[in-house]
Amino acid sequence: MRYIIFVIENQSIPATRDEMASIDAFNELLAREGHWIMAAGIGRTGALIDNRDAAGVSEDASLQPNEFYSGFWLVEAPDDSVASSLAFAGSLACHRRVELRPFL
Repeated sequence: MRYIIFVIENQSIPATRDEMASIDAFNELLAREGHWIMAAGIGRTGALIDNRDAAGVSEDASLQPNEFYSGFWLVEAPDDSVASSLAFAGSLACHRRVELRPFL
């Protein structure tokens, strides 16, 4: 199965040198153990679009006030338990909260 691990930020503070080293090590672990598909940073701002019934609604996308996704990992894991372990390791590596979801 595939899973997506979103990195959640609440302020625009770049990762420290130590955090980047931990993220690089986590990425290498994912690749070495066959979980790696891809990872990327994403922009802070986004738009929530609702055009059901041609409503034409667009508003700022947000998780909670002042929270946003800053990046993600797309990983392969045999089950939810392994995916959860990877999400815990990713959170530790980037020193941020993450959100884990199946990638359908």
